[in-house]
Amino acid sequence: MTQEVIQALQEGSRFRGYKNPSAKPALLYKIVASFEFLKPLPTRPLQAGEAAPWTDYNAIMAQIGIRDLVERRGVKQVWIWGYHGGKVNLWESNMSSPTGDVSNSSRDNSDLPVLSRTYTVFHYNYQRGTGEAVEDHTHQIEALLNHADGRDRTPPEEWPSLLFWGKFVGSDASHKIVTKPARCGWTHYAPNSESDYDWANKRYVETDIEDWQPDAPGKTQLLNCDRWGCDGLKWKVYWMQAIPGLNNGLRYRGKPLTNWWAFVADWDRCMREKTGLTVP
Repeated sequence: MTQEVIQALQEGSRFRGYKNPSAKPALLYKIVASFEFLKPLPTRPLQAGEAAPWTDYNAIMAQIGIRDLVERRGVKQVWIWGYHGGKVNLWESNMSSPTGDVSNSSRDNSDLPVLSRTYTVFHYNYQRGTGEAVEDHTHQIEALLNHADGRDRTPPEEWPSLLFWGKFVGSDASHKIVTKPARCGWTHYAPNSESDYDWANKRYVETDIEDWQPDAPGKTQLLNCDRWGCDGLKWKVYWMQAIPGLNNGLRYRGKPLTNWWAFVADWDRCMREKTGLTVP
């Protein structure tokens, strides 16, 4: 399953690869080390109001020697596979960074060791499939791009004006697709979705997902789930390929768009260089 996740993520980073066979991936994954622990996941003490204890990520990081992996061997992501069955709580993605936690978690800076370099922990469930594992990553991508675009600091009523959430996704504070034509959607919502996880909807809508332009809608087409095989995993790969990547050639208000995959590949460099969604 790990290889299936790698394949999906690399394929997803090929800008408009669904119609450009020569598009190169913006991300390449290499497994640096692998560990197997045939024992229950370590957990923190159960707190009042919790149905299940939370995974103790600090304990796991100590077991695998995270400092050496990150600071000497260049690891940027840690993938955890485990069995849960409702007995253990987990975060789908959880970042540790000297510049703060930007992830699909509670963003508690104390639940992972903070080192001199950023790393992100993805926690998968063996009882689910590849699609759910990839979803951990697409939600993390959304967290990174929303942060880079300033959504964390923007009142919800102004979200439609933001480049990523308003103009790329085509949404607002409702998280539904609200633009006409529909834009590119997000993890839970394809352009034609009518509810969360509605990836097999046969309803046709007009969308510019395959020719998305930031300033105004690009060339539109009538599209339904047949375009991505009416499958959740295939939708996520298709959606990722719409994300501005290598040599995207797009401009917003006269400024070229950056390669948005840089935020996934090297968060520290992006923070150090104050990289945005457009070139300054």
